Amino acid sequence: MTDPLPLGSTIGILGGGQLGRMLSVAASRLGFKTAIFEPGGDCPASHVANFHLKATYDDEKALQNFAASCDVITYEFENIPTSALDLLDAHSTIRPGRQALATSQDRLVEKDFLNGLGLATAPYVNVETLADLEQAVATIGTPSILKTRRFGYDGKGQVRLHPQSDLAQAWSDVGESPCVLEGFVEFSCEVSVIAARGSDGQVACFDPGENVHSAGILRTTTVPAAIPASVRMDAVLLAGQILNALDYVGVMGVELFVTPEGLIVNEIAPRVHNSGHWTQNGCDICQFEQHIRAVVGWPLGTGARHSDMRMENLIGDDMDRVPDLAAAGHALHLYGKTDVKPGRKMGHVNIRLSST
Repeated sequence: MTDPLPLGSTIGILGGGQLGRMLSVAASRLGFKTAIFEPGGDCPASHVANFHLKATYDDEKALQNFAASCDVITYEFENIPTSALDLLDAHSTIRPGRQALATSQDRLVEKDFLNGLGLATAPYVNVETLADLEQAVATIGTPSILKTRRFGYDGKGQVRLHPQSDLAQAWSDVGESPCVLEGFVEFSCEVSVIAARGSDGQVACFDPGENVHSAGILRTTTVPAAIPASVRMDAVLLAGQILNALDYVGVMGVELFVTPEGLIVNEIAPRVHNSGHWTQNGCDICQFEQHIRAVVGWPLGTGARHSDMRMENLIGDDMDRVPDLAAAGHALHLYGKTDVKPGRKMGHVNIRLSST
């Protein structure tokens, strides 16, 4: 696929969560239809997409029908079974491509890839047995973090290790799954770059945002980040290097630790990213429109912002704040989830700090 898709084309989105919802809204604004492939019913994206194919990722017939109905396919999460991707790839164009998914689905592969580009990561060791973990702790030391190689997000699949930690218990807590042990990094702050690359190789990045986490879940992202201009430039160039190495098409989130020795890559996410939600009210073209532009072959926006912003995730009982936030005139983005649960992202609010 080399020419831009005509208006009215259908963009397939694997996954029906809030990111798929906001991608669907952005696509509709540009005159495109969206089809959601999602096993669950009444999902956030199904409320706004044109079509929802409710089926599991091992349903080959459903996947074939989905691919046949779409002009291009993208995704809102990266843990898509390889077998499903193989089938879809044979019938349609997937953007971003398989290499990006294969790299980001496995933390060990991802870190090896980043180091291969000459980029710094936390020290890490592959762990596949309890004996491996014991040897890894002897090599990396503590404090350190044991992370499953696959399927971890929002603090799930992770165990912090301290000198007194019971390693057998930690290994049990991660389900005795293949892991990496990461050494602890002393950093002044964490920032993320939301970067995009078009099919023509054009790269555009939004300003780095400064992230604050609690219990492994992103709480706020503030733009501009409190870092020197030289570090902002380094972060943007680093993100562009990753996109080009993957021949990437779409939006990617790149999380970075800022240290006295330089930038250390925490992880990459081959999709629109929670820390980029501020762009919805801080930029003329937000990350979701930027991603749609990339996958359909349109020119990218510049990534320029018109306002300083703070994005706050609304998690669990934070929904009780919605009336006050609405009364204050802030920009609310709610995901249509009816069940409020601790640790569940229910929406976010973008608060304008000042105009640039």
